[in-house]
Amino acid sequence: MVSGGARANSGPPPDPNSARSMGKGLSLTALPPEGYEGPIPAIPIPGFSARERKVWRSLWRSPQAAGWAVNEWLHHAVAMYARTLVRCEDPDVKSGVLAQLHRFAEQIGMTDRGLKMLGWQIATKVEDGDLPGTKTKERASSKDRISLKKT
Repeated sequence: MVSGGARANSGPPPDPNSARSMGKGLSLTALPPEGYEGPIPAIPIPGFSARERKVWRSLWRSPQAAGWAVNEWLHHAVAMYARTLVRCEDPDVKSGVLAQLHRFAEQIGMTDRGLKMLGWQIATKVEDGDLPGTKTKERASSKDRISLKKT
């Protein structure tokens, strides 16, 4: 019987917008929104089909691939995700395979929760002249929007 203590995936992942998480030294690694442009590594498991190789190459152009490139321990999980993703394209796929796809997706940062667990964040692309969080048009104050009618 297991008692007490933290377990993997117990509780919410660290939140970069939380003062408590920031107090513990949390910092996120920004991933390029345009995707990874580096070399695609060799597939670490044997017997990949042509379709699986195509999915592998596609995955390695995602923003998350920038994180995988510096964490080789994730390459096997990425390969298993690619293989499982192709299996899930079969209309007769079993629910257990679909569940496994979600587990791999989270493990390699393909979900919001997975990104947080790995300490990654996809950077936002800033257009010329735009700054994140700036207003594009002036809004009326709440007092200006409320009109009181005397009866």
